[in-house]
Amino acid sequence: MRRINMLIYEYEDWPHFTWQSDIVLTRLSEVKLQQGFLLGKMSALGFQLQKQALLQVLTEDVTKSGEIEGQNLDLQQVRSSIARRLGIDIENSIYADHDVEGIVEMMLDATQHYDAEVTEDRLKSWQAALFPGGFSGFYRIITGQYRNDQKGPMQVVSGPVGREKVHYQAPAAEKLPTEMQAFVTFINTDNLDNILKAGIAHLWFVILHPFEDGNGRIARALSDLLLARSENSSLRFYSMSSQIKKSRNSYYEILEQTGKSSPDITNWLIWFLENLLQSIQSSDQLIQKILFKSKFWEQYKNVGFSERQTKILNKLLDEFQGNLTTKKWAAICKCSHDTANRDIQDLVAKGILEKDGDGRSTHYTMAHEKS
Repeated sequence: MRRINMLIYEYEDWPHFTWQSDIVLTRLSEVKLQQGFLLGKMSALGFQLQKQALLQVLTEDVTKSGEIEGQNLDLQQVRSSIARRLGIDIENSIYADHDVEGIVEMMLDATQHYDAEVTEDRLKSWQAALFPGGFSGFYRIITGQYRNDQKGPMQVVSGPVGREKVHYQAPAAEKLPTEMQAFVTFINTDNLDNILKAGIAHLWFVILHPFEDGNGRIARALSDLLLARSENSSLRFYSMSSQIKKSRNSYYEILEQTGKSSPDITNWLIWFLENLLQSIQSSDQLIQKILFKSKFWEQYKNVGFSERQTKILNKLLDEFQGNLTTKKWAAICKCSHDTANRDIQDLVAKGILEKDGDGRSTHYTMAHEKS
């Protein structure tokens, strides 16, 4: 008799995953249909716009994957790092910190070299890249190799010290060499649709939790790698990590539930495919944003903008945080309040910016956003 509360890897048929094919394949067909529509739309944009879309999606993927784990990366640093590595020219490129460079390096290796063999050494190098100084926060961790459990079993816990709740306990470290060999063999064997493999690999890696830290980010990178294989393209036009961030609570809930159940992973695959579908569908907003930016600069190509105005307009067209005020303009451009006000009023006169609010609540928005 099986004991109560067995973990998924304690079942005799582990890691032979099963699922209800009729339900899963219905969801998979919907994903493939939308995936095809999206790739068709993006192919019509042209190479330069595709590169801009790629830059925006990868920037979002890196930042949102970090946010899921409570890591808030500087958006401009991430964007600059990706652009530099991909050879894309952007305005106001800045230096990126080592932790930013590390996660960017991992994500680009996964998505731009999706067809390369996934090996244990490759995964270990990803984890080492995530923690270039050998620290996770204030704690020194093992990097570039599997955990050893010398500090106790790998557990996912929450709650205050002394009253922790154990959500999940990973397999013993001594089993990892055998477990990881089976895992990478699965990744590299062409025996299953790559979209399904993306979901299974994500779950499987989280279950094994082979590293002392960074497992969630690596699991999501592996999903991106396999999704790229499914499209046979290094161009990314949707961010699964962004969708997971939106569904963060249900993401952790379904992972915990699946980790404490039998190897029938139907519920996890349905969750994964439904969120992947939402991720693909939300890419329409990306397309519209890219097209809007392209049309804007085409419309105003003969207008003489100052360097400061160009800088702010690019920020507004990309990802501006909060409301644009004279004070914020002055801070970003490192200029006086009077200079900022003159810059803004010039754009208002040209019909590019519009004033909103009065007094202290005065701020400015792109006039084209309302057209």
